[in-house]
Amino acid sequence: MKNIQLLGLLLVIIGSFLPLVHVPVIGNWNYWKLDHYLAIACWIFSACAVFGIVNNSSKIVRFFGILLILLFGFTLVAVKMQSLQYFSFLPFRSWQETFAGIVKLKWGWAVEFLGAFLMVFAGGNKKVNNRTQI
Repeated sequence: MKNIQLLGLLLVIIGSFLPLVHVPVIGNWNYWKLDHYLAIACWIFSACAVFGIVNNSSKIVRFFGILLILLFGFTLVAVKMQSLQYFSFLPFRSWQETFAGIVKLKWGWAVEFLGAFLMVFAGGNKKVNNRTQI
């Protein structure tokens, strides 16, 4: 279980450097180019998850894995809203949505979410052997 949680943590950390959003003309952005504060929060949650993995506390790892999933979801919503806000000077709402649609999500999000889900679901319940010995 510990190795799977470490793999998930490694995927989250590596995923913060992978392309997450593609903006035409500008190029691909990772977590650090999207927002420094969100990237720092991602790394702080990851560091706290390392503390849980080292101390063999699956509750801590699961808690910070859930926080990472929520952070990634918040970031996706923020990217969509920011792209709509960026084109707010256009007179029609349909034009705003069309131009905001040119900002595309990239494959790095799959790595981020996969790592966080591995951290959450890898710390399964430890079953105790209830056999009695003579």
